[in-house]
Amino acid sequence: MNSPTQTSAPVFTPAIARVLATVSVAFVVTQLDVTIVNIALPSISAQLHAPVSGLQWIVDAYTLAFAVLMLSAGVLGDRFGPRRLFAAGIALFAFASLACGLAPNTAALVAARALQGVSAAAMLPNSLALLNRACSHDPRLRARAVGLWTASGAISIAAGPVVGGMLIAAFGWRSIFLVNLPICLAGLAATFAWVPDGHDRSAPKQPGSPMGIDLPGQCIAIVALTAFTGAVIELHPAGIGNPFVVGSFVLAGLATLAFVAVEAKSAAPMLPLSLLRDTTFSAAVLFGVCMNLAYYGTVFVLSLYLQRVRGDTALQAGLAFLPLTGGFLLSNIASGWVVARYGPRVPMMVGAAVGALGYGLLHATQATTPIALLIVPFLLIPSGMGLAVPAMTTAILASVEPKRAGTASALLNTARQAGGAVGVAAFGALASGAGAAAVVGGLRTSAAIATALLVVGVLLGSLIHPRSHARQGARGTAPAGSAGSR
Repeated sequence: MNSPTQTSAPVFTPAIARVLATVSVAFVVTQLDVTIVNIALPSISAQLHAPVSGLQWIVDAYTLAFAVLMLSAGVLGDRFGPRRLFAAGIALFAFASLACGLAPNTAALVAARALQGVSAAAMLPNSLALLNRACSHDPRLRARAVGLWTASGAISIAAGPVVGGMLIAAFGWRSIFLVNLPICLAGLAATFAWVPDGHDRSAPKQPGSPMGIDLPGQCIAIVALTAFTGAVIELHPAGIGNPFVVGSFVLAGLATLAFVAVEAKSAAPMLPLSLLRDTTFSAAVLFGVCMNLAYYGTVFVLSLYLQRVRGDTALQAGLAFLPLTGGFLLSNIASGWVVARYGPRVPMMVGAAVGALGYGLLHATQATTPIALLIVPFLLIPSGMGLAVPAMTTAILASVEPKRAGTASALLNTARQAGGAVGVAAFGALASGAGAAAVVGGLRTSAAIATALLVVGVLLGSLIHPRSHARQGARGTAPAGSAGSR
């Protein structure tokens, strides 16, 4: 009965296309805010008088909330249905974007950005759940759909710097948040019109919590990641001997140990430690950490370099970013076809190697480097990552049974966002000294670290087992609407 699924070409139906278009809204708005905010940082700093550490918190408040709540959002999606969580996330993201646009000071903007992160956590893992269910867990169809889903984010990443530069030039930095409102409203309407609920409400509740949430683990995770990120951000301005920095590092370490202990004993852990025993799963998660840590941290420093060292306007910086962000588009689309044909290992290894080459070339950047010489690394970095990241996502989904897909993809995105937050904190600290020399030095050091991280990514990619992908294909013929499917 399963032979047609295994031998015939997957059929991309209009129903799948409608679901894909709808859930892609989540990736569009979450990625749009990454590139737009980075372009706006100098303008925000000038108007709100925010130092570099304040700018780091504006970026990291979003990624931290995104990271630490993603696992719980995935569990809630598996428990109550991904469409509910997805729709709630879109509505909350619209409200949080409005709050960002109206923020009177840095503290208010940081708080509103954290609320954006909460809503993004509800949207992203559950968008993948809806997409995987629409594809009936077919591995080849899912690989192509994930590639297109990722491409939607690539389009917003590519458009973000240019659109952001134009909006900032015409209306000021507040407009970059208000642009999210019509996108979210359209996505919310499409969710109820085009995305079927299809959730199995007869599925039993997880023990340990009335909603299936591991509250002790969730709270400890928030403490651990926030304390570590805060310590890294304040390390440069305050110094290694500062009591806040030392105390935060100690608190982060103790909280991490407590988190592992709590999760090992929890009846309904937010991080099932059994998932980490699968080599493919663990390697793909660490691969995602390396990718995001390198990229988010480098983009943060590049935004300072382009506008503070080179003296570019927001629009000029946005245009300079276009090759760096636009390179994701074609490679994301190509990744789906490559994964469907060869499995995830090859595009992960090749993509990481290409990205490492791009970061290596970026290491040679000086204050007087012509912008034309930056085009090659600006193209290599997204081309490599755009090939690797959809393959990484597919490897995660292929390594777990469908009922664990919500939690698995939430764990992947949690790790990636945590890596991004640490990258902004660490690389931003490297470039936080006074003057152009500090920014250039920070950029060169950041590029060297990013190169090393992607070399590690090549090694991690080699640990991906293609047979895991095949095994999921054999069991991936479950009907759409299976409980907790992704």
